[in-house]
Amino acid sequence: MFKTFPLKTNKHSDMIEITNQIQQWLTEEQVDNGVIVVSSMHTTAGITVNENADPDVKTDFLRRLDEVYPWEDKNDRHMEGNTAAHLKTSTVGHAQTIVIDQGQLVLGTWQGIYFCEFDGPRSRQFHVKVLR
Repeated sequence: MFKTFPLKTNKHSDMIEITNQIQQWLTEEQVDNGVIVVSSMHTTAGITVNENADPDVKTDFLRRLDEVYPWEDKNDRHMEGNTAAHLKTSTVGHAQTIVIDQGQLVLGTWQGIYFCEFDGPRSRQFHVKVLR
């Protein structure tokens, strides 16, 4: 079972929670148990699991990535000028694996699944593969 989800990002850098979209699809498809792999097929956007209670976590997360990987660096040679976005995606990762038990994503109390945009705004997509 596989699904592609479209996503339009509105900011240059953003973390967009996608947990509910995924859970709704799993419920519609009556997936009881298994594992999902959530992946971004983009080299400048990743997937992570992080806190979804305090919005300042997203703000701090993106700020700290900007501190480590500033957008402009005089030594970058990549002609598109988005080396920082590539580095952020490699650091965060392009995919996450999450367990499904009794029809529910197995996440901690404060956890959510996020699509991480590092070179937006853009039309994006993420994929979810169910393994039973």
